Amino acid sequence: MRLNNIEYKKPFFKIGKELNDYLVKISRSIEIPLQYEDLLRYASLIPLEDFSGEPTLWNRCVYGPNEMDYLYAGLVEIYRLLISDGTKLDHLTVDGIDFCGYGNSKPFRIKILNQLNDNYDYYYVKKADASRVYGLELEHHFSPNKINYIYYKDTLIEEHIIGIPGDQFINEVKSGQRNINPVRLSKEFVKFNEQCFVRLLGDMRAYNYVVVVTQDFDQIQYRVRAIDFDQQSFEKRCRIYLPQFYIENAFYVQLIQNAIPLETIEQYKKEEKSLLRKRYLNDKYQIDSLIDVLKKDKISFDDNVENLKLELGKFHSSSAFLSCKNMGEVLETNIKVMLGL
Repeated sequence: MRLNNIEYKKPFFKIGKELNDYLVKISRSIEIPLQYEDLLRYASLIPLEDFSGEPTLWNRCVYGPNEMDYLYAGLVEIYRLLISDGTKLDHLTVDGIDFCGYGNSKPFRIKILNQLNDNYDYYYVKKADASRVYGLELEHHFSPNKINYIYYKDTLIEEHIIGIPGDQFINEVKSGQRNINPVRLSKEFVKFNEQCFVRLLGDMRAYNYVVVVTQDFDQIQYRVRAIDFDQQSFEKRCRIYLPQFYIENAFYVQLIQNAIPLETIEQYKKEEKSLLRKRYLNDKYQIDSLIDVLKKDKISFDDNVENLKLELGKFHSSSAFLSCKNMGEVLETNIKVMLGL
């Protein structure tokens, strides 16, 4: 079996006028007091370790006193805009700013502390990329999870998605630290696989999604949630949009093969497509508006579009893809073919 391998780093695609107007119209574009570049003025970086003392990809940012006061006030205001209407709350403060130089977005992670009860929350400041914005919007409408984010100029603010990183979850199960319900976990990964393929979200390796674990009476329920939307409708190979073909997800694939028969897998796939179809019909106007914007935009290369439409046409045994001229039309056709619209 051939496994996915992403060879090249995806380029950034700027937010164009059509997408900007769309974001303003749906109130995703809100003026914020800081931009991504403001956070780059750190004096030094301190590598961070996890709870077991292992190095992570994150570094704690150290700023000069003058920079710190300005940044902390702006970051608290952004958090208030993200979670509410921006009403001033004196008990909130910034407890730390972390930077990750790995990946396309090179995010800053902001830790917000509630001084009344020592509770804390996170959010992320990233460079705005059109692919990521389309991915966030499609996640908001097609998945059972709602997404909260703000865009302004060249900066993207994303809420923290709570869950256990997929690779960490695998390690905990393999080491015996975590017991699982194999059938329920298998079902959720099958559903996640369909969600990604329908809306063409790529690069869902284990560290790009989280597993949400919920206690339900005497059972445990799972939900797999994407946390990285950088590879929305960019790659030219249709397998890139199927999480089952990544070596990092081999654990989940093996689990499914051992836990449920092929007939049950097909049943779960049909159930998820039915749910996706209902979500599309419920948000049809909004999704169609977004895809109309994407049709006029460019978030991939022409060669990628040509190759992907041929591969999807062969995969689905459908000639509907042959007339597609851009990635927006490819995405629209894939949604309609897979959901029977």
